[in-house]
Amino acid sequence: MQDEFVFDSLYSISSGVVQWRSPSNIALIKYWGKKPVQIPSNSSLSFSLSKCFTSTKVSFKKNNKKGINYQFFFDGKKKPRFENKLDYFFEKISKYCPYLLKVEMVIESSNSFPHSSGIASSASAFSALSLCIMEIEKLLNPKLEKPFFFRKASFLSRLGSGSACRSIIEKFSVWGKTDLISNSSDFFALPFNLKIHNSFNDLCDTILIVDKSEKEFSSTKGHELMNSHIFGDARIRQAKSNLSLIIEAFESGNYELFIKVVETEALTLHAMMMTSNPYFILMKPNTLKIINSVWEFRIKENSKLCFTLDAGANVHLIYPKSEQDSVQRFILEVLSCYCENGKFINDMIGTGPFKL
Repeated sequence: MQDEFVFDSLYSISSGVVQWRSPSNIALIKYWGKKPVQIPSNSSLSFSLSKCFTSTKVSFKKNNKKGINYQFFFDGKKKPRFENKLDYFFEKISKYCPYLLKVEMVIESSNSFPHSSGIASSASAFSALSLCIMEIEKLLNPKLEKPFFFRKASFLSRLGSGSACRSIIEKFSVWGKTDLISNSSDFFALPFNLKIHNSFNDLCDTILIVDKSEKEFSSTKGHELMNSHIFGDARIRQAKSNLSLIIEAFESGNYELFIKVVETEALTLHAMMMTSNPYFILMKPNTLKIINSVWEFRIKENSKLCFTLDAGANVHLIYPKSEQDSVQRFILEVLSCYCENGKFINDMIGTGPFKL
């Protein structure tokens, strides 16, 4: 299947500028652990966001130097420490995008949210870059069809960051081969193609910034620790069971089941971190205070508010748009004091990436 993405057309490359914006995404069914190369240990399901995104511009011109040549700027400044990840990424994709060996690139990137703080910055970053690369490929092959364009962009972005492949898809996406969803793949994400009850079509996501500093322990290292995790096999079984349950919730509109699965997945993700060898904790005291406050609010107000977590301290509050006013009051009156400088980001299900 991967051979379909090898670019083998004749081409002549000159110069140009391409720009894409791609969203972060939040996984409801988490993947934690992977096999070579960037193959998930279990399937994941996520939805894309609207206001948390990366904007990337790639300026390129013909170059006869050997290898892939680029300069990278983040928020207008050179970031040498990002270059190891980019070098690895370009090494992996050069087989599929050989035209990159013939150009010199200037890559300029910026986020609408804090980097490396538990919002999936690598997901939006590598998906935006991969879309720019595919835009270059489209210039070389104008007959490139839209479905293939996005499928290959998802495939490429996965080689930079696993969760990035899901940011290519608008609204709900699935990554990882599973018999529960037809045509699902380990190599790229696809739109969730089963029934979704109207109850889940207008989900809001408010991200409470508990700690915007960079994580002390990277997600990459956390994934590696799953290879020898004592609970690794049980986690894979749990993830498949939870995927089945959330499919059931989506079809029936069972919000209580949805909440149970989403929060179980969030807490299990962090439980796996705390029970790995070496163990580590990414939650902060205020993360736990928020979680307990959410549980109290849900009972008191008979609310559909729930939470999820990525690999960090920040908390995603997920709720239907019909509860937006009451949840916003709750955030301002109760939860904002647990956020760094009172910071939170109001977001919602997004429509996916787009060309700038």
